[in-house]
Amino acid sequence: MILILKPNTPTESPEYKQLLAHLANLSGITTRVHTEVGIEQTLTEIHLIGNTKALSTDDMRILPCVEQVVRISEEYRILGRHINDERPSHFDYNGIRFGQDTLNIFAGLCAVDTLEHVELTMKALRDQGQCCTRMGAYKPRTSPYSFQGHGKNCLPYVFDLAGKYNIKVIAMEVTHESHVEEIREALYQTGNATGVMLQIGTRNTQNFELLKIVGRQQDFPVLLKRGFGITLDESLNAAEYLASEGNRRVVFGLRGMKTNMGDPHRNIVDFAHVPVVKRLTRMPVCIDPSHAIGMRTGSPDGLLDIMHATAQGIIAGANMVLVDFHPVPSKALVDGPQALSLKELPLFLEDVRIAREAYEKRVEMVKHYQEAG
Repeated sequence: MILILKPNTPTESPEYKQLLAHLANLSGITTRVHTEVGIEQTLTEIHLIGNTKALSTDDMRILPCVEQVVRISEEYRILGRHINDERPSHFDYNGIRFGQDTLNIFAGLCAVDTLEHVELTMKALRDQGQCCTRMGAYKPRTSPYSFQGHGKNCLPYVFDLAGKYNIKVIAMEVTHESHVEEIREALYQTGNATGVMLQIGTRNTQNFELLKIVGRQQDFPVLLKRGFGITLDESLNAAEYLASEGNRRVVFGLRGMKTNMGDPHRNIVDFAHVPVVKRLTRMPVCIDPSHAIGMRTGSPDGLLDIMHATAQGIIAGANMVLVDFHPVPSKALVDGPQALSLKELPLFLEDVRIAREAYEKRVEMVKHYQEAG
């Protein structure tokens, strides 16, 4: 059971102390307090852990400071979508809203290689009205001899250029707690020119210590990619690790499942799980068509496989697209074969618009059908 307190409830108030004293006397029940400090208000939730079936929601609702009571109906306690749960399915970060009803495109470099390529990419995004991108500074690779990314050395010019071209949020993978501190320091040194969404890659989905560390910080939202060799339930529980440590600003990423059943694509596309994740949780859902497809081949209709996969995910209701673009794909140091060129960016974005419009029309169709029935 979750007790949602009235906004801006002061922890030093007599009413709050009275509430905690009452909860401490409940037999077999322990409490965990979650507080989220926003720009306009502070929200506090008290999670009751134990056998709460005997507790009456009506009795809990009249306790001091309590505004709403949510009875847990899903395994994912914090991020789950529970019965009669009116908590929001969105969050705002650096002027951008991420929710189950929004769509944001993160096109950019899988791995930062040169300052010139970063600037060309950000300029192209700005010219197309985009304000988000992906820029890989830390790159875990299968081979120890492959390019591992420039790390903290590229962060200052990446963040400076983001500020120059009005890029609000950069998705950036981290593989160690030191990377979080390096990003935080580089942002400070550049006057917080942009924002960063920390990315947990598919190899680290069950790196529980990393999840705990990233979850404890609340400066940056997190994009958690589904593990490529584990079940959806296991990956959703990984997201719950982040939230249980305090960071609820989590986007769940689908990037294809590792199996040769998807050949000739790199992975088998799992974008049919977009509505599943939205039904089970309150997280926005991201798709990564580049790593699902892994090549820039196309069909006789002239559309690339990556564009087809993107459309599938968006028509299913995806809220974010993480996709590889590069000024010169043949010179990319990581995943060049799957990167689209900047010349293809307008075409890609128009195809995204068409797919999103189709999704919105489908949603309206269902509403009209339900209202008529």
